[in-house]
Formats: sequence, structure tokens, C-alpha cells
Amino acid sequence: MIAVGLVGIVLPILPGLVLVWGGVAVWAFGRQDVVGWVTLGIATAIVAAGTVVKYAIPGRRLREGGVPWLTLAAGAALGVVGFFVIPVVGLVVGFVLGVYLAELGRLRTHNAAWPSTKRALAAVGWSILIELVTGLIVAVGWGVTAALA
Repeated sequence: MIAVGLVGIVLPILPGLVLVWGGVAVWAFGRQDVVGWVTLGIATAIVAAGTVVKYAIPGRRLREGGVPWLTLAAGAALGVVGFFVIPVVGLVVGFVLGVYLAELGRLRTHNAAWPSTKRALAAVGWSILIELVTGLIVAVGWGVTAALA
């Protein structure tokens, strides 16, 4: 389950970080001991912190780059549509397309809209990287604990 979650982070068809956390939770509930509960607690804290950072850092960079909230909302909305329309990569494609179209509508030219779109692509990359690092920290922590316990 943890390995599937890590794959789900890179290929956003599954809720990757939730699956990684869920794998640790299943293991902890199966153990029913202090080691399991402490490991689950630490994993929960790491996942919560990683989730906050995953949205905070890319969002801040987009705002600092002058990308307005309405543009981000358009990207998020089209990202949700893309998730259901294009398997595997639809969320990312939809988000970037939504940002581009919103900025094109706001700024009226491709040359003006493209820098915001590039920032959105970089933000998506940072978001995936942050989530992957978070998932790997949880997975390695669980693996070490499981091997030693």
C-alpha cells in the first residue's frame, strides 16, 4: 500500500500521500502496540506538515510572481475536470491549461500569459516533489521501525 501510494504521488491517479499514511495505519492497527501507535502518530504529523508545505510554498511563489487567486482557482477547477477527462496526467494538464486560459483572458496576449503558465508548471513540480519527499520520509521511517521492532 505504501509503494502504491508513492507511485500515486508521481502519477496522480491515486491519493498518494493518503495511501502512504493508510499503509502505516493498517500496519499500526495490526500491531496494536506502542511502537505502532507512536509510528502512526509521527507519520500523521509528517503527512500533515508535508501537506501544508506542499500548498504553502508553491502558492507563495505563484502569488509573488503576480499570479492572482482567480487564475489559481481557474487552474484548480480545470485540473479537477482534467483529472476525469485525461487518465493519469489530467490533473496537471488541466491545472496548467486553466492557468494559461485565465491569464490569456486577463492579459489578452500569449506573451503576457506564458510567464504565469511557466510559474504554474514550476509550482506543480514543487508540489509533487514536496509530496514525494514527504511520502519517502514516512515510508523510510516506517521501514526502519518495522525492521527494528
